[in-house]
Amino acid sequence: MRILKVISLLMDYPEAALVAARDELAAAIDAAREISPEQRQALGELLQYLSRGELMDVQENYTELFERGRYLSLLLFEHVHGESRDRGQAMVDLMAQYEEAGFAIGVKELPDYIPLYLEYLASREDIEAREGLADVEHLLALLAARLQERESPYAACFTALLQIAGADPQQALGELREKVAAEVPDNSLEALDKEWEEEQVTFLNGDSQGDCGVSRSPGKAREESAVPVHWVDFNNSAVPASKA
Repeated sequence: MRILKVISLLMDYPEAALVAARDELAAAIDAAREISPEQRQALGELLQYLSRGELMDVQENYTELFERGRYLSLLLFEHVHGESRDRGQAMVDLMAQYEEAGFAIGVKELPDYIPLYLEYLASREDIEAREGLADVEHLLALLAARLQERESPYAACFTALLQIAGADPQQALGELREKVAAEVPDNSLEALDKEWEEEQVTFLNGDSQGDCGVSRSPGKAREESAVPVHWVDFNNSAVPASKA
């Protein structure tokens, strides 16, 4: 399902290669019939925002949005397990799922990073991809609601994924908007300072094994092992393995 590849790229840390592939990505969005015209328009507007602005400004905004605190973390298990020991086992299980499907990832990549998870689903049959999205539907809805609360164009990625999963985005988000509106985001300087103090205590106590080596930075989780946009072949249903 190539629209999942597109959404993965739109959701990942913005690079110059994304701008270079703008026309190809726009054509893929226009051709996607898994989502409604309204969702295609919203994704197109996000693409315009990413490709027409100053890249450094777009990157700075991305970092501010996704890499400050856990509120909008793009790591699935951050929202499910936090820093508990269960998160380590969930990582192991997801890695095993990737390996069984023959989907290789780079050694620095976190398996629950949502753009990576979307690449994996894009390599599967449509019905399996939809089921994979349905498994995390509640998390997709939560992130969509939080992004809409901030009036971020990135919300389009998550509402499109909800629709592909078979959910009605408006209905799914309607149940969360009041709750999200009452939340206090954890990206303020005070909240970040408090989190840092707590992490220092955890480190000094020596209780790090339960994290299973997982980075605590939620946003740019792929770093040097990210798959460049130009690697994506929209005429090929298989997703290339990420760089080691």
